[in-house]
Amino acid sequence: MTSGFFLYASRYAVLGAGFAGISVAWHLLNDSPKDLRLSVDVYDEIGIGGGASGVSGGLLHPYSPKGKLLWHGAECWRECLELLNVAESSSSSSSSYTSATEKGDTNESFGNFMVRRRGILRPATNAKTLDLMSDNARNCLASCVVETIDNDVAQDLVPNLCLPLNRAFYYPGAMNVNPQRYLQSLFLACQNSAKASLGRQNITLVKKSINDVLELEGEYDAVVICLGSKVDFLPGLTGKLPLRTCRGVITHLQLHESASGSYPEGGPSILSDAWLAVQGPRDLHMGSTWEWQSRNYSSDVSAEEASRALAELLPKASAVYPEIEKWELAGARAGLRAMPPVTSHGSLPLLGCVDQLIGGGSCKFWVFGGLGSRGLLYHGWLGKLMAKAVLSCNEELIPSELTSWKRKTILTISSTLKLKQSLRKLRSHLAEDLVVLLVQPGFRDQGSGCCPNQEPLRCGERW
Repeated sequence: MTSGFFLYASRYAVLGAGFAGISVAWHLLNDSPKDLRLSVDVYDEIGIGGGASGVSGGLLHPYSPKGKLLWHGAECWRECLELLNVAESSSSSSSSYTSATEKGDTNESFGNFMVRRRGILRPATNAKTLDLMSDNARNCLASCVVETIDNDVAQDLVPNLCLPLNRAFYYPGAMNVNPQRYLQSLFLACQNSAKASLGRQNITLVKKSINDVLELEGEYDAVVICLGSKVDFLPGLTGKLPLRTCRGVITHLQLHESASGSYPEGGPSILSDAWLAVQGPRDLHMGSTWEWQSRNYSSDVSAEEASRALAELLPKASAVYPEIEKWELAGARAGLRAMPPVTSHGSLPLLGCVDQLIGGGSCKFWVFGGLGSRGLLYHGWLGKLMAKAVLSCNEELIPSELTSWKRKTILTISSTLKLKQSLRKLRSHLAEDLVVLLVQPGFRDQGSGCCPNQEPLRCGERW
C-alpha cells in the first residue's frame, strides 16, 4: 500500500493484442478509479494485431446478413465508434505512428488508411428473404440508417453493378476500417493515457507467449485471456471452451494502371456472398473463405492456397460486380477465427471468470473470446463490460447471454468426471469378481457361461 493519495497498486495481464485484448487494456486504464495506481501488461508474441484481428476485412456495421439489428447492436455500434474516435485522435501524431510502424507491426500491402467512410452496399440476391430484409431495413438504427434503393440509384454509387432482384440495401453510415492501423493507434492511445496520468498508470507490450496462465497467478491481480483461437493451447482450457476454428483467406486485388473501369473514389464497399472492402480506386480486398476445423494459425498464404481462394471467391463477387474479373491477384493473408456456438440470440462471444476451469484463485482468470467474424463490432462494448467486471471482481456485470456457456461447460465436465469415477469403480468391482471366480475350488472353464457345477448362474450371483 502506498501513502497519501494512492491506494493499492493493481497489476493486470491481458493475453492477446487483437480487438478483444486492446479494448480491454484501454478500458482497464480509463474505467479504473482515478485514485488507483494501475499497471497493464499486454502479452502477444507477434505484436499488435498479429492474429486474426489484424487481417480481418474491416467492414463495420451492426446488421446481420438479413439486415436485422444484431444482439445489442446499438451499444456495440456506439462504443465501437467511440474507440475509432480515440484511435483517430491518437494517430494524428505522425511521430507516434512512425515509431509504431518501425516495429514492423503493420502490413503496408493491406492499406495505409485507418477509416474509409464511404458506406456499404448489400445487393439483394435471395428472393425468399427480400421482404424480410425490407422489413428489417425499416427498423434500423438512426445512427446507421439502411436505405432501400433500386438499380438506378445503385448505378450512381457503383457503375456496372449487377442487381439480380433490382434491389439493394445501402448503409451510408457504415465504414471500412484498416484493422492494423486502428489497433496500433488504439494501443498508442493507451500509452498516451498512461503518460497523461503522471505515473499513476502504466501499460507495456510484452512480446512473448504464455504457455500456462497459472505461472502468472502470483504476479497479477487478474489475467484476462483474449487469445482467440489460440486459447485452446492453454493447459487449463484445452477442449473446455465451445469454440470451433475456421481459417479465412482474404485476397488483395489490384487493377492495372492501363486497365479501364477503376472503382469510383467515393464508392461504397460491397457485401454479398463474397465481400469487397475497397481500399482505393485500383486497390481492394476480397473475402473470405471458410475452412472449418483448420489448425493453421499462420497469416501467410501459399501461392496454391491463394489460387484456391481466388477461384472460390471471384465467381461470387463477379455475380454482383462483373468488373472484378479485370482485377489481378496481388497478395493474400489469412487468419484463424474462433467461432462461438449459435444461440437464440445469434453467435455471441464467450465471456466470464474461468477460475473453476483453470483452478486459480477467486476472480483471478477471465476469458474474452469467440468473437468470430464480428470482432470489430463487438470488441468496444464487450471490452468495456469485461474491464468493469475484472476491476470490480463481479461477473454479474456481464450479460448472462455471454456467460451461459460456463454453466453448460462446467456441467459437462462434472458429468464426465462422475462417469469416469463410475467406470473406475466398475473396473474395480469387476477385478474383484474375477479374483473370486479364479480362486474357487474345482473351477473348470466350461465356455458356456455356467458355474463349475454346470448349473446356470442365478441373477445376482458372482462368478
